[in-house]
Amino acid sequence: MQAGWIRWQAEVEEMVGGMEEMAGRLKGNEAFLKILKRIERKEAVVLTAEEVACLAEEDDRSILDEVDVVTTATRAVMSGTYALLSFPVAGQGSFRRARNVWLNGIPAQVGPCPNESLGILDLVVFGTAHSHEQPDYGGGHLFRDLVEGKRILVEVQKDEGGLLQAEVGLGDMPQAMLFGSRHAFKNYSAFVNPGSVPVRTIFHARGFEPHCQEATFSGCGQINPLKCDPLLETIGIGTRILLNAAEGFVLGRGTRSSRDWPNLAGFADMHKMSAEYMGGFMTGAGPECICSLAVPIPVISPTIIDETARKDGEIPLPVNDINSRRRIGQADYGDVWGEGVDLEVEFDPQRCRGCGHCLVERACPMQAVRRNQGAGSACRDTSLCFHCGLCVTECPNGAFRCRLGALRMRSSSGTVRTVPVVLRQSDKLRALRLAEELKSGILDGSFRMSQPVEWI
Repeated sequence: MQAGWIRWQAEVEEMVGGMEEMAGRLKGNEAFLKILKRIERKEAVVLTAEEVACLAEEDDRSILDEVDVVTTATRAVMSGTYALLSFPVAGQGSFRRARNVWLNGIPAQVGPCPNESLGILDLVVFGTAHSHEQPDYGGGHLFRDLVEGKRILVEVQKDEGGLLQAEVGLGDMPQAMLFGSRHAFKNYSAFVNPGSVPVRTIFHARGFEPHCQEATFSGCGQINPLKCDPLLETIGIGTRILLNAAEGFVLGRGTRSSRDWPNLAGFADMHKMSAEYMGGFMTGAGPECICSLAVPIPVISPTIIDETARKDGEIPLPVNDINSRRRIGQADYGDVWGEGVDLEVEFDPQRCRGCGHCLVERACPMQAVRRNQGAGSACRDTSLCFHCGLCVTECPNGAFRCRLGALRMRSSSGTVRTVPVVLRQSDKLRALRLAEELKSGILDGSFRMSQPVEWI
């Protein structure tokens, strides 16, 4: 009888909790609708997450209490990216079915529609796939090339035998959608190698030096979308976002998402994307894919402003052993994005000595630095540069400058060890720019915020 009473009591508590959550959602919906009306009347106060954090530091609550929408963003290496492409590659009857397809040497998954004898391909291309001809060219590079308007080589191994080739561009593709299966983690982690030998990993662009000599990390800190709305009070299925500057939508929670480490799944049309926010990133374990997301957060509760106001120094940054992925220390985002850290890498061509074997050219994960064969010195493509900072430690002549910060890694025993950052896998400079673009779009009406059709 007592067991039955305990079970009944638990069911009642669960039901009451569900009712309270529903009441909170209804109240949030009402507040959301009022904000949308203020946006329509051009009365809304829209600030970026960076602006909110700065106002909070000045302790100016009078302005913060008037904020209607906070624009957030992140730009980082995001492995869970793939494209769904559908386009004609030959006339009807040219081949019965495609058995295998390569795009610039990158293998594509054929299907799900067979398109028998129509000459049309339906393909899925993974952001982490790489060319069989160029190991340092992957899906992220391919996606950017398409958005930049470059034509790509399509090779089709026909079901009946033989190879068909064609050149196509994004303009030849009626459907080209980019999906994220797990994007915009609520920040992430830093990594060190406490082992005795270098390690090749996706969390570094070269061998990870041993004995905790260096650190890498990911996450844009205080402007990250899910840091500003950790309870997912405003983000759900159907939330309109910017994905690589194109309007897209949240599909739901991403893979490996949890209460403590939430992330999002979403998609957008590649035709409307900006190449500046995309790209391939070469790691020690192969090519990865870069994506950028911006999410508007309506201020429907005090929690959102309180969370957005938290500065980088108040946001935990776990430090993991790259070998075991286990946490061995704790730092914070103030170590890597706080005062005294530069967001942008500066290049001084005058300090370049034209080394015969440019270490930066070899190490740059974006292939943004090249030796100028005519002048003998190096040049940098600023549109490609991710500001990861690896060039700063690789160049022996100091031609690249950036203060990257250092982890103050606190162990469970209370000891503190300082480990310099040598590589950033997030680009906060462009994330800030994307948050500004989203703010401008909301204010001028070119970006229409949308309520979720269902909560996640």
